Amino acid sequence: MLRVELRTQILRLRTLIALGCLVAVPIAAGLATASSAGHRYNNQDGLFGASTYSALNHAMASLQFTGPLLLPVVVAVLAAAVASADRDWGILRYLYVAPVTRGHLLAGKLGAVVVAVAVAVACDLLAGVLIGLAVFGWHPFHIIGAPDLSTGATIGRVLAAAGYLTLCMLSIAAIAFMLGLLLPRGAEAVAAAIGFVVVASILNGQATGRGGVLHAIAIALPVRYWQSWPRLLERAGSPDVASLPGLGTGIAVQIATIGVSIALAALVLHRRDPAA
Repeated sequence: MLRVELRTQILRLRTLIALGCLVAVPIAAGLATASSAGHRYNNQDGLFGASTYSALNHAMASLQFTGPLLLPVVVAVLAAAVASADRDWGILRYLYVAPVTRGHLLAGKLGAVVVAVAVAVACDLLAGVLIGLAVFGWHPFHIIGAPDLSTGATIGRVLAAAGYLTLCMLSIAAIAFMLGLLLPRGAEAVAAAIGFVVVASILNGQATGRGGVLHAIAIALPVRYWQSWPRLLERAGSPDVASLPGLGTGIAVQIATIGVSIALAALVLHRRDPAA
């Protein structure tokens, strides 16, 4: 089932267009900031200010830029398509007859979602590295106001950041996957998942203070912790998860969201016929 899902979903024109849009962002950003190579960009701080110093600086700044909206949208499109395509094409009933158990079908689809999310994050990161290498060259990872990172420290932190971001994208993918099984059409699942991201982002932006109903809601939403990983690359000392606000909690919230969404997806698939 996993090979079938990958062949029918990952290689679809819609998927390739979505990944192409994702790849276009670091390419356009690299070309637009080429004149500032080797210098602080536009007097900004953090990853954006250091994006013009090296290929990896540019790649991680691109991930930070796409992480709040574009990357989740692409991931939601892919996950919803994996969940709903069989029903949209009218072949889900035949899969049940084939003999393909619902558990086997669910496992194959979830495996395809994990691969799709990993491919989306990898495409974004790889595009940033390649265009950054062509425009800015390969230099030590620069941190504004601190010494450059060593090669070993840079690779470790980049892998940790990419892994955390992948986990975050798996949470919205799990939500979109569950919605793809629950709602009648895949397009409705994509719209609902994007709506969730937008509303959750607005709630998170409004819940800036301590306490209150909005704050209580915001801290339980996975979106709140999606931008915690840049702190791994904005300080020179050894990163400590406990000292990075939101990172440890973010991991727990993403895992809880994934678990709840998969449980609901399994309930939908096993208790009622999604083809009905």
